[in-house]
Amino acid sequence: MTALNPRRIVLTLAGPVLALLVAFVVTSLVLVAVGDPVGDVWSTLLSKPLPRQMVNIVNAASVFYLSAIAVAIGFRMNLFNIGVDGQYRVAVFAAAVFAGQAWLPGILNVIVAILIAIVCGGLWAGIAAWLKVKRGVSEVISTIMLNAIATGVVSWLLGKVRDTSGSGSNVTNTKTIPESSQLQGLSLVPGATNRVYTLILLAILVGFLYWFVLGKTRFGYDLRATGMSETAAVASGVKVPRMVVSAMLLSGGVAGLVGMPLLFGQDFSYGTTFQAGLGFSGIAIALLGRNNPVGIAFASLLWAYLEQQSNGLQIKADVSPELVNIIQGVILFAVVIAYELIRRADIRLEQARVARELANQRGNARVEEGAQA
Repeated sequence: MTALNPRRIVLTLAGPVLALLVAFVVTSLVLVAVGDPVGDVWSTLLSKPLPRQMVNIVNAASVFYLSAIAVAIGFRMNLFNIGVDGQYRVAVFAAAVFAGQAWLPGILNVIVAILIAIVCGGLWAGIAAWLKVKRGVSEVISTIMLNAIATGVVSWLLGKVRDTSGSGSNVTNTKTIPESSQLQGLSLVPGATNRVYTLILLAILVGFLYWFVLGKTRFGYDLRATGMSETAAVASGVKVPRMVVSAMLLSGGVAGLVGMPLLFGQDFSYGTTFQAGLGFSGIAIALLGRNNPVGIAFASLLWAYLEQQSNGLQIKADVSPELVNIIQGVILFAVVIAYELIRRADIRLEQARVARELANQRGNARVEEGAQA
């Protein structure tokens, strides 16, 4: 069993702590510059959430977590899957259409709809994978374009399959999922009137599989090796094009799960009011969590906490809730810079350690030579 390295632990924790401190200072300076009450803003943001708000934070974090894991799979192979937003839109729309037909009873309807979402998300990501492998198109460009295409295609299809049973509403939805397939949630927070999404269990399962597959299997090793050095991966027998396709399909499949907690635990249909932008939040959270399943979990909770607490800014501090966007942006920039500084510091410390060991070895060798003489 590998012993814990105290220096490594300190350096790992230093990145997010430094980023949060920088975000606190920069945001405070912005508030002072525009004449907003700094104390009221921070007292509102740092106040203890009510039980209902705690549930909202956990629910939002579970969705963010799935999005960030989907992005992190690509990041681990040096692939930038910017298309999670489009992939989950296509997937949740397909799942909502299927589940709304009520062809299967109860939980079986939920399971098959989730499998459909995985397949649809993976296939949509597979378009970018094919373009990269066969035509050399950057996945950044192709996935961004596929986001726009997904938005248009889903909007067009939604108009074709919309539920016309209701009236008097400007919201366009698919058919509502039958009550037998609606997941009522888990009562995990005492005193809360709302419930935690049942499919938080799905997020936990995905996090475990991400850790296990990438860290404990040959496939995960090949994926990480390809991301570190494509040349070295080829030399060790890894078929890089196949790995690119596999990684993108896997990333897209997980992206297909992003909307499942919302679909089966809150909205019960897909429509024009379904939450957007989850894919882009996942990019920031994956970076903040350093592609680590535990780090991503904490980053997801932080992201959800800030968004939930921002609801009271306008009422309690007379400040626009969009201030949280500034805080999140500063945290993201600060954490990237902090990790780079820490990486360089780690290299210097490692070089100094190696130099000391070499000096000690030379000194010991001279002592031995002197003793023999």
